[in-house]
Amino acid sequence: MSKIEDRYLERLSQLYPTIAAASTEIINLTSILNLPKGTEHFITDIHGEYEAFSHVLRNGSGAVKKKIREVFGRTLSSGEIDEIATLIYYPTEKIALVKKESRDFDMENWYQIMLYRLIEVCRYAASKYTRSKVRKAMPADFAYVIEELITEKADIADKEAYYDAIIRTIISTGRADSCIKALAELIRRLVVDHLHILGDIYDRGYGPDDIMDVLMDYHSLDIQWGNHDILWLGAACGQIACICNVVRICARYGNLDLLEEGYGINILPLARFASKTYGSDPCGPFGVKGEAIDGDENELNIRIHKAISIIQFKVEANLAATRSEYGMDKDYLGKIDYKRGVITLDGSEYPLSDTALPTVDPADPNKLSDAEKYVVERLQSAFLNCKRLQKHMEFLLRKGSLYTVYNGNLLFHGCVPLEEDGSFKEVEVYGKKLRGRYLYDELDSMVRIAYFSVDEELREKGRDILWWIWCNENSPLFGKKKMATFERYMISDPATHKEEKTPYYKYLDDVKVVERILSEFGLEGEHTHIVNGHVPVKRGEVPTRCGGRVLVIDGGFSKAYQGETGIAGYTLIFNSWGLRLVSHMPFTSMEDAVMSGTDIHSDSVMVEQYSGRLSIGDTDIGQVLKDNITDLEKLLVAYRSGVLNQRV
Repeated sequence: MSKIEDRYLERLSQLYPTIAAASTEIINLTSILNLPKGTEHFITDIHGEYEAFSHVLRNGSGAVKKKIREVFGRTLSSGEIDEIATLIYYPTEKIALVKKESRDFDMENWYQIMLYRLIEVCRYAASKYTRSKVRKAMPADFAYVIEELITEKADIADKEAYYDAIIRTIISTGRADSCIKALAELIRRLVVDHLHILGDIYDRGYGPDDIMDVLMDYHSLDIQWGNHDILWLGAACGQIACICNVVRICARYGNLDLLEEGYGINILPLARFASKTYGSDPCGPFGVKGEAIDGDENELNIRIHKAISIIQFKVEANLAATRSEYGMDKDYLGKIDYKRGVITLDGSEYPLSDTALPTVDPADPNKLSDAEKYVVERLQSAFLNCKRLQKHMEFLLRKGSLYTVYNGNLLFHGCVPLEEDGSFKEVEVYGKKLRGRYLYDELDSMVRIAYFSVDEELREKGRDILWWIWCNENSPLFGKKKMATFERYMISDPATHKEEKTPYYKYLDDVKVVERILSEFGLEGEHTHIVNGHVPVKRGEVPTRCGGRVLVIDGGFSKAYQGETGIAGYTLIFNSWGLRLVSHMPFTSMEDAVMSGTDIHSDSVMVEQYSGRLSIGDTDIGQVLKDNITDLEKLLVAYRSGVLNQRV
């Protein structure tokens, strides 16, 4: 054996000091390999839609109700199954409703029925896991009780009396509510083993901060950053252009409360500046999208919207000039003829939709006024010093990455930069010429450098590249030839608003290109897939491409897209039987779900079904366990050959 292997086996012997201990662990690991593969749940492009996201997470894209039907499908009505499902999704709210409508003796009977039913569902959901894993998943307060209730007692003569006694005691001691909540939580946790979030948690909807709180408490997940998440990461580390974009998008969607109330970011200096500067300005192009805001609040919102937009145009132009290596022309204000109110772009002249630009000096159009500088400084300080925001971004960094390879699937949010012929595009990042996976790896590293480097110059490069990732045509998270923000606000001609997609999207049905991408990230074989979001699948389009090898699962979680998609999002379920794509109709409200037992109407279709059930041995974790078994077998050989002595 090599010295490194000797040292490794010596350390391993500290964990398994005897032949018996090593043999027992081999037996344990081998048994785990033969258990069914856990269920993976894929969600993307949530865009702040907290209630819809929370419901899809609670129902596991239909996986929870599927488990209930498998247990009770032949014995209970659809209404009774819906009641159990609602109780599992929203135990606190459902119990409160039942109490309001029931008498005391009815309540005791309801408790007894529901506890038994939840126990059966829990027992069934737990059947494909080791007892150790189930025990670790149990809420601490009820771990012992739940384990007793869901474990078969072969040595007890009167099992029914034994379980009935436990149930009656739970009710009589006033612990039924808490026990139901614990069982519901455990069922949800067992039904979905691992969660994948494929980006864009932030922007548009009202609750990304609440979504982040939920994710931080989730038992097992990974996150692939979306372009909007990268934007917030940039804002949180003080990158000015990213901050301007974040505030502008919040203003555009009437969502400034997220900044003020959700994160406690003070936008009063911006509001005062906007009122003073644009107080008599109708700010026509800067209205609020989505739900209208009434009265004075709307007037202030549109002025804030215009104020931060003009600041953004200046900041981005200056950044693009400073970082000339980015190859980005953002000098829109410098292309305006202020006397005539027109702008020249790509050799064509267009009239401006809004010529009231009191803070723009035609002689130096991208120079921030003193008042604008003050606003920017205050916003930067507010973002940098927001503890809740920093906590959320630290979690995004810890659990997130630009891509993930997991159980034969390549997960990323946007695209792989390609040339027009489908080959990998070479992209320069601070002097390094990169393509394919190497581009992803370098950018992933730069994101972390933006937060953690002790070299201030390198850290500044990292901060600025976050803005580049947000809006550059070569970014794997943007995927368009340009970002037409200025054109949409300031030019009425719709031809200038078009944001052409990059070549990746025209090769989604090309087997050779798709397999080349998968191979670049280390995946081979017919059961490998690309899963991504970013571009909503519109009416008439299909989410499954290249014969099911590519799955684009952005179907309109964000209400802003549902007019184009016709649905409220796709999710993906990957269990031991195969891959199932689920399409969801819009969610009404949690109150409707509790009061009437309504669920999101979802349709599902099998994308890929296996002839035999997948086991843990077929997964990435299974390969790790197999490697561990191999190491333990080497340890046994070392013990039995006398190379190592047992630590008896």
